[in-house]
Amino acid sequence: MPKFQPNKKQFILTFARNFLGISLWIPAFLFIEQHIFSIGSIDGRSMKPTLNPETNFLKRDKVLVWKWNKSFERGDVVILRSPEDPQKLLVKRILAVEDDLVKTRPPKSTRFVPIPEGHVWVEGDEQFHSIDSNKFGPVSTGLITAKIIAVVFPFSRMRRIGNDDMRKDALVIKTDFD
Repeated sequence: MPKFQPNKKQFILTFARNFLGISLWIPAFLFIEQHIFSIGSIDGRSMKPTLNPETNFLKRDKVLVWKWNKSFERGDVVILRSPEDPQKLLVKRILAVEDDLVKTRPPKSTRFVPIPEGHVWVEGDEQFHSIDSNKFGPVSTGLITAKIIAVVFPFSRMRRIGNDDMRKDALVIKTDFD
């Protein structure tokens, strides 16, 4: 019966070739994750019931985050840097875009706010647990880093995120009629 004797040189050569082949893909994966899309976990309850509808903090929604296209419209759920603390990321829904006039909620003291050029009005779907534009006003679109396009986990809640969950009493008046 022949005895199997591994060739050390052959093993090292095969290992190096496979390692090199895999390592060449790492920059592509990093580019895709940093600039095109990634999977993220949602903390907090300001977007309830759209995201994290359960009160169990162990059951957080995993979402598909789209980073490539920077065009946003009413109803989009976005990730943005907090205007109060740039180290903190927020998840909110865009209710109004530039040239709109939006009806505010408390604690905002003015009843209607015009949205300036290059800004949007963002709010959480859960009014009582959201720190949003009603506190800090319109936010620059430059603070938006990505758009959430789908819930991917738990599988029972897998779906595309649309503007169906947008608050129904949001009065948005388009002031630019061009």
